[in-house]
Amino acid sequence: MAPPLPALGALRTFEAAARHLSFTRAADELAVTPAAVSHLVRELEDRLRVPLFRRTSRVVQLTPAGEILRAAVAEALAGIGRAVARLRETDGKPRLSVTAAPSFAIKWLVPRLNKFLEQAPEADVRVEVSHHLTDFGREDMDIGVRFGTGSYPELRVDRLFAETVTPVCSPKLMRGKRPLRHPRDLRHHTLIHVDWQALGETWPTWQMWMQAAGVTDVDPTRGIHFGHGMMAIQAAIDGQGVALGDASLAHADLAAGRLVRPFDLTLKAPPQFAYWIVTPHRTAERPLVQAFREWLLAEAAAMQEPPPRRRAATRRQGPADVSAAVDVPRRPKPR
Repeated sequence: MAPPLPALGALRTFEAAARHLSFTRAADELAVTPAAVSHLVRELEDRLRVPLFRRTSRVVQLTPAGEILRAAVAEALAGIGRAVARLRETDGKPRLSVTAAPSFAIKWLVPRLNKFLEQAPEADVRVEVSHHLTDFGREDMDIGVRFGTGSYPELRVDRLFAETVTPVCSPKLMRGKRPLRHPRDLRHHTLIHVDWQALGETWPTWQMWMQAAGVTDVDPTRGIHFGHGMMAIQAAIDGQGVALGDASLAHADLAAGRLVRPFDLTLKAPPQFAYWIVTPHRTAERPLVQAFREWLLAEAAAMQEPPPRRRAATRRQGPADVSAAVDVPRRPKPR
């Protein structure tokens, strides 16, 4: 059996004194006398049988043992504070805090979130959208979805899905004056690009797609360039051109008919990149976190591939319209 822990009041008093390195300022914070602070700290030292402070006539300093205890107590009190705040905010309802990148959250997660709420109507789900990688040790998050290589030490990691890239556009373009019947018809339309590069790997480009489609008479560099996939998808929905978009981000808009796939040819993203579910071990086994992780995996499995493209023309399609998925050539990493 583990030895009983010191009283919470004594630990809280010690933490305040250690943070201020002053019994007087700790007393002011706690609304007690400096003598009371000194007495509680002395009792804690006697109980632990180790000195926590070096006392001089003017200042107090932490001993090595005091430094160890200060860090542990500060972390524990912070965790208690977060738990109390969550209980106050949710009136005791189970709360789930999710973090994800903006494009994934807006275009993939949010359109499906009502399905999870139907399974867990009592849950209070909070979605935090951020470009930076969450520090689960410092930020109050239960689970997240990241796009990367899957190398996230000290976290539970589950592969959600890989990505493919495919041309998408508004149905209006298929019915317009310049319908898209063959990839070479792209010369009449604005190309929408997503510029993304990491770890020496280039995201699939229009130039790669044109090469795979066997098209040589279309300039693959012209058009509009965006830094995020959701912006390219929205531009395509608005009829601004044809986007080479992430299939997962376009999935809901394809299903709803806001987008169509003029051609079946797709490109695979660099194989080492995928979407990953990441969970700190302290929350990984909580029932609500487990339920959300299992729901994400089930949604990814159900998605599989984008809905079949809708053809506006009945005339025979060109040879590049066969269903295919082409691997993106890997660019050597810079040395």
